[in-house]
Amino acid sequence: MKRALRLVLNENPHNSRAPQPVEPSDDGLLDAYSAAVTAAAEKVSPSVVNIEVRHNADIRPAASSRRSAEVRGSGSGFVFTPDGFILTNSHVVHGATKLGVTLSDGRSLEARLIGEDPDTDLAVIRIDRNQLNPAALGDSKSIRVGQLVVAIGNPYGFQCTVTAGVVSALGRSLRSQSGRLIDDVIQTDAALNPGNSGGPLVTSRGEVIGVNTAVILPAQGLCFATAINTAKFVAGLLIRDGKIRRGHIGVAGQNVVLHRRQVLRNNLSVGSGILVVSLESNGPASRAGLKEGDVIVAYGKHPVSSIDDLHRLLTEEHVGVKTELTVLRGGEKLMLVVVPEE
Repeated sequence: MKRALRLVLNENPHNSRAPQPVEPSDDGLLDAYSAAVTAAAEKVSPSVVNIEVRHNADIRPAASSRRSAEVRGSGSGFVFTPDGFILTNSHVVHGATKLGVTLSDGRSLEARLIGEDPDTDLAVIRIDRNQLNPAALGDSKSIRVGQLVVAIGNPYGFQCTVTAGVVSALGRSLRSQSGRLIDDVIQTDAALNPGNSGGPLVTSRGEVIGVNTAVILPAQGLCFATAINTAKFVAGLLIRDGKIRRGHIGVAGQNVVLHRRQVLRNNLSVGSGILVVSLESNGPASRAGLKEGDVIVAYGKHPVSSIDDLHRLLTEEHVGVKTELTVLRGGEKLMLVVVPEE
């Protein structure tokens, strides 16, 4: 009886020797979403930099005097080669008199502009450092709507700020400050703010699939990034040439809708074209015989329904190359030969 009593006492739940419950660790509480964002941020953050920009601005406190003042700004960028090449936005560094870069480890270095392309809002700068941590560049053609993405940047100077969201849409077009359309733009709801410009948009695997470029401020969750496939092409040319060469024919025009009778009569594949409003004196189009009032409907073998269509076709490959220009003049279809200039 005494032995049985001792056994019962040992099984008492209030016994101080009973094992205590183990608190789960923070790592165990992370769900798949949090783990994906955390892993992507840890992989890419060492490549993200803060870019400090200085401009000279004229200040006129009185009509008779003028003095120069230094205006400062900032943006984001990311290292994409081990030897110091950094990708960012053109609007971040455009017109800068001095560039400075702060790395993720706190080191501050001077940078120089390698080249910029306002038409895609991309730029490449460089710092004199080797053995850096480059971000892995992905393939923007492989992403899907609804996919998790992470944005990393320096909004308002707060370094390496991480936000997450999804790919809201693909294949958007966004008007650059130069007036041309940037094609294949990625729309995301990952929160961006001033200062995020030039930072990377990455997948859960930590691969960069876009360069954050714009926010529609009155709206919420409308943010855009230039596709990394575009950025890789542009960056390569900027490193090689310092600029992007594009064609130019010397035309000012506006989009117009064509009368259905004109479309059927001339067997056109488009229902609109570019009305020539003015011509550059002795420009390529003027020398080709184009006149004010003509309507451009094709460039080479490609139908042209808008000014943006023509801009897309005036690439480096067409500079100095004779190309057929199809126009409507007085309702009649004409073929002219134009030689685009850079």
